[in-house]
Order: sequence, then C-alpha cells, then structure tokens
Amino acid sequence: MSEARLVETFVELADTLIDDFDVIDFLQVLVDRCVELLDIDAVGLLLIDERGWLQLIATSNEQARLVELFQLQNEEGPCLDAFHTGASVSHPDLASAGDRWPRFAPAATEAGFAAVHALPMRLRSDVIGALNLFRPAVGELSEAAVRTAKALVAVATIGLLQERAIRTREILTHQLRTALQSRVVIEQAKGMVAERLGVDMATAFTALRGYARHNNRKLSDVAGTVIADSTAALELLSDPDHRRT
Repeated sequence: MSEARLVETFVELADTLIDDFDVIDFLQVLVDRCVELLDIDAVGLLLIDERGWLQLIATSNEQARLVELFQLQNEEGPCLDAFHTGASVSHPDLASAGDRWPRFAPAATEAGFAAVHALPMRLRSDVIGALNLFRPAVGELSEAAVRTAKALVAVATIGLLQERAIRTREILTHQLRTALQSRVVIEQAKGMVAERLGVDMATAFTALRGYARHNNRKLSDVAGTVIADSTAALELLSDPDHRRT
C-alpha cells in the first residue's frame, strides 16, 4: 500500500464542499481506491434514498454490480446486515456461508468471490449505507486492510453528512435522487457504448468516465449525451485516450 496514495485518497474524499459536488463520482472514487489500496478484488456500495431504502450507487466491476443487485433483490447479504446492525460483517469462506446467506452466498461464489467483508457507512447512530469488500481467495482481510477500509469509509461518510448539514437535508435528498436517476442513465449509456465499441461493460464505463473527466463534464451528462446522440458521442468515446479513469 502506497502511503502517498493513501494520503491523496483521504484528501480526495474530504473535498465535498465544492459547488459542483458530484455524489456518484465521489463514491466511485471511494470504491476505486478501496480496490487499489486494499487486498481485495471488487467493491460494491449501497446508499439509502430519501425513503430509507438501500440502493446500489457504485461498484468496481460488473461482477460486483450483479451480486449487489442480487443482494438487494433477495433482501439478504453482508451489506444489508452491516447496514441494519451498524457493525462490520465478514465471512472468510463464502462457500461455507450457505446457512447464513442461503441465496447470496452461492450467487457470490458463482461470481468468483471467495470471501467478503462489509462495513457500515456510519457516524454515531446515523447509518447511511454500507460497503462490500470482495476477495477472490478464502481468508480474512488483514488487520491493516480493515483499519484502512474503516478509515476510508469514515471519511467518506463524514464528507457526505457534512455536505448534507451545510446544504440542508433537502438538497442532499435531491442529490441522492438525482444520483439514482443518473445511475439508470449511466447503465443505459454503458450498454450502448459496449455494443457500439464491441467491448465489455467495465471497459464501456471506463470510456464514459474517462471522457467525462477529460472534458470536465459530469458523468451523468455525458451518459445523457450518448443516449440522445449515440453516433456523435460514441465516435468521441472510441478515442483510446479517453479510456481511462
């Protein structure tokens, strides 16, 4: 783990007071940095909406996205347990977790995940979501990795709650609703890019996000452009220089 990179990540996650704060990109940074800095294979993040229901907001890859959606649809899994209890939940061997999660465990194993560690996004009694850390090999996360993950999640949680306190609860509620709506648009755009460029969904997302950052635009705006004018947008996205995070 690079100490310098870890410090950079904390700085990134602390910067939530900018005028054009983007909830989705902020949480995508958290997810991406967890994969980069910890000994894990994939990450999924769930956040509550204005009704108090958990929704999928960010994942590190397609396998994690599908497993997280399966978890929500079946109302069973480590992220849900972490959210409802406000405590960390882990299992070092998902192949033997059938008694605990009879539907989730087989689905996660089939997706290539062997172990999981879930953390609540919690500040005191306020729990706003949960983060799933998936590993491809059996075993617990190291103590150092767990401490780092908890610190990253804590900073991100404080950032979101601080942003809410400053801009009022109504604004954050609107942002979360917009984020959920944007997620639908982004998923549609990913499919269009994947089909047009002949790439997988992960590469399509990287192309979308790379183009958005390169042109200093919001990811959701670029996704909307792709859907509204697929030919022109996809020609720009096909530029290899834009296929980066």
